[in-house]
Amino acid sequence: MPGFFFPHSNMTELNRKEDCKLAEGKIHKKKQKAFGADLKNYLKCMVPHIEPGIKTSNSRNIMLSAEEVIQWSQSLEKLLASQSGQGVFREFLKSEFSEENIEFWLACEDYKKTKSDHLHGKAERIYEEFVQTDAIKQINIDYQMREETAKRAQDPTHTSFDEAQKTVYILMERDSYPRFLKSKAYLNLLNQLQTNTSK
Repeated sequence: MPGFFFPHSNMTELNRKEDCKLAEGKIHKKKQKAFGADLKNYLKCMVPHIEPGIKTSNSRNIMLSAEEVIQWSQSLEKLLASQSGQGVFREFLKSEFSEENIEFWLACEDYKKTKSDHLHGKAERIYEEFVQTDAIKQINIDYQMREETAKRAQDPTHTSFDEAQKTVYILMERDSYPRFLKSKAYLNLLNQLQTNTSK
């Protein structure tokens, strides 16, 4: 699955390495009927092995389950409510060269939780990074909204970016999110988890 890396737990790696050594050393010494079991152990170390839960690369302590990944397909809101979902969706958006949308949305979510005395600095950073005309990660909003957001950012409140955030959310919901659900990345992840659950 290109673009995604799911590390294994250290204990599993150690067990697989021991199985590999055992399989390599004994594969030719055992009787014919035991050959299949040893070959299976040997192949485990040659082929990447996926655990029943998959750890995401950006959140090592969070295990993914098939149920959680299925819930992502219910709504963009459920996908974004999951840290793992945010990470997987961000990787997908990177592949489409539109990761500025989720980055802006997340920056706005963080901004809403900011203490009032820090609003001005964060508002300035969000405006410069995402909203202004020559922003490095310029979001796709129309001229009128860009101007209104600029005015709100000069005298910031916790709702300064709400309209722009809503516009970007709707854009992701109507455009990127349906493509994400049909993408090989999402379908392969779901298939791997469902396969591991049924074992």
